[in-house]
Amino acid sequence: MSDRELFAHSRSSAGVWHLLEEHLRGSASLARRFGEVFGCGELAGYLALIHDVGKGACVWQDRLRAVDRDGGGRVGVGHKHAGTFLAEKYTRLPFGAVVFGHHGGMPDMERLKDELVRAMAGGEEAQRVVEAIRAVEAVVPEIHPDPRPALPGWLGAPSGQGRLGLDLLVRMLFSCVVDADFLDTAAHFDGAAVRLREPVEMAALAERYESRRAKLLAVRGPSPVDAIRERVYEQACVAASGEPGMYVLHVPTGGAKTMAAGAFALRHAAANGMRRVVLAVPFISITEQNAAVYRDLLDPDASSNEEAVVLEHHSAVDLDSEDLLKGLTQEQRDELKARAHTARLAAENWDAPFVVTTTVRLFESLFSHKPSQMRRLHRLAGSVIVLDEVQALPDRLLIPILSVLRGLVDHFGATVVLASATQPSFWRLPAWEGLERRAIVDDPAQLFEELRRVDYEWRFGEEVTLEAIAAEAAAYEQVLTVVNTTTDAARFHRHLEGRVARGADMLHLSTRMTADHRREVIAGIKESLTRGWPVQVVSTSLIEAGVDLDFPRVYRAWAPAESMQQAAGRCNRDGHRHRGTVVIFQPSDGKQPRSKAYQAALNASEAHFGPGRSAPDELDALERYYPLRYALQQGTPDSGLGTEIEDLRRSLKFPEVDHRFQMIEDELSTPVVVIRREPDREPIESAIARLQDPDRPCGPEVLRSLQPHTANLPRGEAEAALRAGLATPITGDLLLWEGAYHAQRGLDPDAPEDRYAFNL
Repeated sequence: MSDRELFAHSRSSAGVWHLLEEHLRGSASLARRFGEVFGCGELAGYLALIHDVGKGACVWQDRLRAVDRDGGGRVGVGHKHAGTFLAEKYTRLPFGAVVFGHHGGMPDMERLKDELVRAMAGGEEAQRVVEAIRAVEAVVPEIHPDPRPALPGWLGAPSGQGRLGLDLLVRMLFSCVVDADFLDTAAHFDGAAVRLREPVEMAALAERYESRRAKLLAVRGPSPVDAIRERVYEQACVAASGEPGMYVLHVPTGGAKTMAAGAFALRHAAANGMRRVVLAVPFISITEQNAAVYRDLLDPDASSNEEAVVLEHHSAVDLDSEDLLKGLTQEQRDELKARAHTARLAAENWDAPFVVTTTVRLFESLFSHKPSQMRRLHRLAGSVIVLDEVQALPDRLLIPILSVLRGLVDHFGATVVLASATQPSFWRLPAWEGLERRAIVDDPAQLFEELRRVDYEWRFGEEVTLEAIAAEAAAYEQVLTVVNTTTDAARFHRHLEGRVARGADMLHLSTRMTADHRREVIAGIKESLTRGWPVQVVSTSLIEAGVDLDFPRVYRAWAPAESMQQAAGRCNRDGHRHRGTVVIFQPSDGKQPRSKAYQAALNASEAHFGPGRSAPDELDALERYYPLRYALQQGTPDSGLGTEIEDLRRSLKFPEVDHRFQMIEDELSTPVVVIRREPDREPIESAIARLQDPDRPCGPEVLRSLQPHTANLPRGEAEAALRAGLATPITGDLLLWEGAYHAQRGLDPDAPEDRYAFNL
């Protein structure tokens, strides 16, 4: 090893040092490839080329050698300033945030300016900057580019989004650089070349999808609404030939929206040379079901050597959580923080043709400032983004969400599909003023009329309680009841006990059950309905979207109009009866989510829906409902928090945007791993041990293996469980449950068992 050589990383397990020249050029090549998708390959490549120039300083090189001699550890010397200085010199100041933040996260412009002053002020840091640049330019002279990297023409165009467009561009470039840096570094330590997935022929995937769908329909029982579903599917296939842009898939529940969305997305990608499909849904339960459907339609046969097509990515673990540290002992805090480092390595970069994720994961990544979350963002460029159940997007964040979606369509070659039976009036909001929308399905009003399959009944008054409705529902053989909280679901289930006829299943669904448990219950429900067996089900709203069930009678606790309509979609879904019955009831002892947006939605619903008013599936009433819902909020979507976040984006205050943008507002939940069955113990404990071992970096498959065994607790209960010794930290905010688990209700909030009961 020559002292004149510059290194980026210490020796791999094979004893090979990582030359700084190789790392910079290798990262630049990858970032250039990523950035070319949205016309910024040269700029992305240059920022990656200079991201580690600071490692050329003598003190950094000396410390790296010392760490290697000592058998490991941290270099402990900063290396961000030299590359940041070059980024500001040869591009523009905001792009310096890409270089400065490639490890810890992007700074705001005030901090970036302060750090650049340090880099040029003549002190120790400035000396290191000069020294590093001189050392690196000798082996990588292109760190001084001539001409300078080109900036996209739209950045200064009058039709662009101005500073909002710049914010999104910086984020996408940051994603390119972070992913390239990670991949090149990992390849060094693995002793292998960087492996990128070869582009998949989207037309071939579309053909596979069509062929397997035909086989699936051939073995499925006929339904009176099959002809309507086929018409929806055919219209989606025709619309797919259109140009990239903003599309609306407005289909009633039971209209086979999932199938139509997949067909449109794949055919549209094939027609326009697009790279992947990203399907985002509001609930993990829907990602589980939708991913299973799309795997059956798209993944290669088990005997094939092809890679899987469908990537399911919805880990609820917050790898950077600070909230759970409150109230813990210092020992617990240190343990939790130390374990988070290894789990961060499991962050996925969505290098797959078909990604199924959650809207929380998608948008909190888009508005983050952390490398672990933003690494995947460049994969959205040139992709079809399907937002399923789009009505579930939070009102208070609509303006930044709509703004960033518009930016992806206008400047990054994406297509966005808004899929729902209850389409919100987004085009009435300023963020989408003048934006063209393309309808995938013709005449939704006629479609809704054709698929009207239920009659509504209403129950209001003090005498209407959870217990009274349970007693009424118990008289029917096949009934679904949907309530608003996990607490109400558990209590309703208790009210059913002793009332349901012998031999009938009495089932419960909520996020207090593990994902695997929920899947088992849903499979049991489907079998009972198919065989005509008696079955009583109580569920939270998780059953309302993406869960294909068909009950003759449904009870729905009073809720916003879109939730009532979604619940009705589980009634007479396949049209085998002339009419199903949906009972909307307002329990005097029931609970509701407390957010302002939810309360505004309830008030707007009361103004338009109910006895003597409209049914929840009448489109004219829904068109009037959404504007009133927005107007009733203190801080409508075009003001308040959404506007504050947009102002922060214009000022490029990346950390503050991250802090303010929280998709889940009230009743924050914590993921909890449960060992529900003894045969599961060994693989679960093995996965936990991998996550907790800092000397054994693990891939995303480890966290993914725990997802089937994960339930959710309200944050307050999780903190109390930690204090009571009923849960222990794993990594981030992920916990291992040590208390009781009810065979039907999971983490039952009213369980009498001593091991669960604790003082909140």
